[in-house]
Amino acid sequence: MTTRQPSLFISHGAPTLPIEDSPTRHFLEQLGRGWPRPRAIVIVSAHWETRALTVNLQPRPDTMYDFGGFPPVLRTLRYPAATDTALAERVIGLLGQAGLPVAATVERPLDHGMWTPLLLMFPQADIPLVMISLHHRAGAAEHYALGQALKPLRDENVLVMGSGSYTHNLWELSPEGSERAPWAAGFADWMDQALLENRRDDIVHWQQRAPYPNENHPSDEHFQPLLVALGASDDDAVPVKLHDDWRMGSLSMACWRFD
Repeated sequence: MTTRQPSLFISHGAPTLPIEDSPTRHFLEQLGRGWPRPRAIVIVSAHWETRALTVNLQPRPDTMYDFGGFPPVLRTLRYPAATDTALAERVIGLLGQAGLPVAATVERPLDHGMWTPLLLMFPQADIPLVMISLHHRAGAAEHYALGQALKPLRDENVLVMGSGSYTHNLWELSPEGSERAPWAAGFADWMDQALLENRRDDIVHWQQRAPYPNENHPSDEHFQPLLVALGASDDDAVPVKLHDDWRMGSLSMACWRFD
């Protein structure tokens, strides 16, 4: 019997996640050990935006170090997973059938939003990947529709994974150990309740209905991967919160499973 995969949203945090001693690092290591092994992973990261939804066809994508000012040891880390090119072509077809703007590239390496959680969950890098970009300036509804287009893959033992951040305002961070900022807590608590009640219309319209949307996401690219993971789930499936940890007063490391 073929395994039916859930979809998954991960808050990936800073590039130092794989080398730091943190609750989220230990959570992701344990999550990977207990997760039903997928035959492939389709992944969307907050750190890849293009003018159309773009699918990577590079057979052996490099590891990108899309950051500065962090410990040099991070640039020695590699995630040499192969691309499942046949699955990538199938993804292009699914997006086209759904009427979504789609393109392809053979030049995209893995950004840290992809390789940092994957390195912790599946450190052997032996599960093939398909990387999809976000559509720059497209709204939540299109990214939710992207997830819906990918939903059939879950029946083929393919993990649909979004990597972003539940809250993401790097200009309003506080010293480590600070209490949650009221605006961050208000947004996260509202979103928790909306997800647990499966209020999909509210979640898709989060920028109009959630409290403090701009304070938590001055730009929306770190929240869009959650919409992809949610869209890939069954309409009546209640999301499950797997983990949370707060960093620097306003950065939630929440992770959600969608069945």
